[in-house]
Amino acid sequence: MQTLDLIGAEDGIEFGYGVRLDARLEGSSGPLALVLPGSERSSEDAVFIEALAAHFTVVAPSHPGFGLSPRPEWCASVSDIADIYLDWLEASGHTDVILIGLQFGGWVALEMATRSRSRIAQLVLVDSFGVKLGSPTDRNFADVFATPHDQLENLIYADQAFALGELGGAPENTVLEMARNDEALAIYGWEPYLYNRRLGQTIDRIAVPTLVVWGAEDGIASLTTGAAWQPTCRTPGSSRSSKRGIGLKSNDPTGSPSSFSRPRADGNHRA
Repeated sequence: MQTLDLIGAEDGIEFGYGVRLDARLEGSSGPLALVLPGSERSSEDAVFIEALAAHFTVVAPSHPGFGLSPRPEWCASVSDIADIYLDWLEASGHTDVILIGLQFGGWVALEMATRSRSRIAQLVLVDSFGVKLGSPTDRNFADVFATPHDQLENLIYADQAFALGELGGAPENTVLEMARNDEALAIYGWEPYLYNRRLGQTIDRIAVPTLVVWGAEDGIASLTTGAAWQPTCRTPGSSRSSKRGIGLKSNDPTGSPSSFSRPRADGNHRA
């Protein structure tokens, strides 16, 4: 059976608690931008990361269990992932970090920002998972596990030119990466579905300026869900923005985190 070749003990970047992850490093000047992706394939973030790297030093890891990153047996929750990154920030001595979370990565970023304020200067959340908003019967996120692939791509991609289409014609490693990412997403977000009950009670601990960005064409985490985030943007300097022509993709920020409110529709992310 064909499998992906995961990074080994001497490969990748060592993050917290000795966990080595596949990570993309771009740029060499400006403050650190720690980009936490969703469950999209790593190649789908390329344009976005390259644009950020013109102004920031970008570190973009694949989370444990995603892409080519191994998952330690003890790492079984989003809180565990957050601990790995927080420990790395402490050990590395980085300060004034711009923390950018995309979809599932937004959930990880929320876990980090509610528990530690010393290293993070700004928080950017794009189509973020992690918090249950509205009434108990409101569905905040489409069921990515039960939705057939062709229908799921219609929900994910604002521009269907970026969809893979029939998986039988896709490169084998691409399909394997998608399958591995879906498996990891199920481990971390199956029950409760894509949120942590505790975050709804602790989100007020976030004490840094926060930008919440939502794709108006996002079919996984709807614009209605994004609008419900408005009461959470209470820290001075915080704001919320929705953008047309964008599905579950944060796209190409240029300049500074505030210019994240002007993304371009040149691609789309998975959940």
